[in-house]
Amino acid sequence: MSVAAVADWRPGPAPAVVLRHDRARGTDLLLLPERVVVLKGAAGTILGLCDGTRTVGDIVSELADRFPGAPVAGDVPAFLDRLRTEGWLR
Repeated sequence: MSVAAVADWRPGPAPAVVLRHDRARGTDLLLLPERVVVLKGAAGTILGLCDGTRTVGDIVSELADRFPGAPVAGDVPAFLDRLRTEGWLR
């Protein structure tokens, strides 16, 4: 997928995929049918912005404001595209 196409994409959770915070583990989880994915680092924060209304560009911009100096412009689109390939985002 081209960089421009990824930037215009409005990612949201795939059907039956739910983002939850697990207080006992102190981490975010992706709940999938018959599977739980433990999210590490900023993954939960990134996925929390994937509501189907924001473009990837909007998400990158918001994260750049929250985390100045972090390499979000290169890392976040690739991360989201990988999750789409897994079928976790639409």
